[in-house]
Amino acid sequence: MTLTFRLRHVARLLLSSAALMLCSAATQAAGPPQPVEGDWVAPRFQFHTGQTLENLRLHYVTLGDRANPAVLVLHGTYQSAQAMLSKDFGGQLFGPGQPLDASKYFIIIPDGIGVGKSTKPSDGLRAAFPQYNYADMVLAQYRMLTEGMGITHLRLIIGNSMGGMQTWIWGGTYPGFADGLVPMASQPTEMASRNWMMRRMLVESIKQDPAWNNGNYTTQPPSLRLANNMFVFATNGGTLAYQAMAGTHAQADKLVDERLAAPVTADANDFIYQWGSSADYNAAPGLSKIKVPVLAINSADDERNPPETGVMQAALKEVPSAQLLLIPASAETRGHGTTGMARFYVRELEQFIQGLPAR
Repeated sequence: MTLTFRLRHVARLLLSSAALMLCSAATQAAGPPQPVEGDWVAPRFQFHTGQTLENLRLHYVTLGDRANPAVLVLHGTYQSAQAMLSKDFGGQLFGPGQPLDASKYFIIIPDGIGVGKSTKPSDGLRAAFPQYNYADMVLAQYRMLTEGMGITHLRLIIGNSMGGMQTWIWGGTYPGFADGLVPMASQPTEMASRNWMMRRMLVESIKQDPAWNNGNYTTQPPSLRLANNMFVFATNGGTLAYQAMAGTHAQADKLVDERLAAPVTADANDFIYQWGSSADYNAAPGLSKIKVPVLAINSADDERNPPETGVMQAALKEVPSAQLLLIPASAETRGHGTTGMARFYVRELEQFIQGLPAR
């Protein structure tokens, strides 16, 4: 072999190695596919009250190829699909090699009725908007999937907080529609105790503000800012976390001042409907119908679903296929907000998905 040939051979090997390294780096740096937005419109939608609404719009975001197994992702109260694309949630789940890799699954994230770009009271009807509940929201999601997208089966439904409660409803209302269920920051039992009392106070604080004017206000009622921040401090954030970030009087005051100074982006009527929609929630009657595997994920410091009541553990006895992952409380967790950070359960979620029966 001549010297020139050997040099050329070495050069080709080096270039080949460099190309492989660049490809590997690009793969590692690659994120999930870009979100695609869409809308489904129901020409006529009937709510549980018997009220109807023409042209109910459900906005949604998708990731990936619709030829892949579909996964429904459900957000929390007064959030929208965008919340599930955050770096702490979607950034831990939808990327290459992650549990819900969007190159392998078709991710569907709807805006619930009353939030985001879906039809809501602030679109014009204000307090005359039909009173919707979680069952109505699940029905709209079901119709969007089946009528609007032609999807008749899901690989997984995963939901957080309100989305977790809706996941429980999905399991009992449409048994077998999904291969697996992952309800998070939720319980299947009826809305009661502190969870409902705080929600009721939140709604009443706004309705009893004269500025609300039966929903006919011209500027947002001042109570909206105060009531919402009171609710958040009381039912979200985690005791140990607040002690770590606001362990002195000055730090606590600073946090309150920052929250009160933040702009109000919510609409009071939308807000009332969003929280009021949970009033009659109770997925317990449908638990016995759930036959698919369930991974319930809650946090030990969840202010709205405290594990020490034993309510969750008792309910899960009705679902032999269910397992509970209880994330230990720490200064790093955020109480009810913990499950918005997928790093706390990404490994267990991946194992659960891998263990689902083959389709």
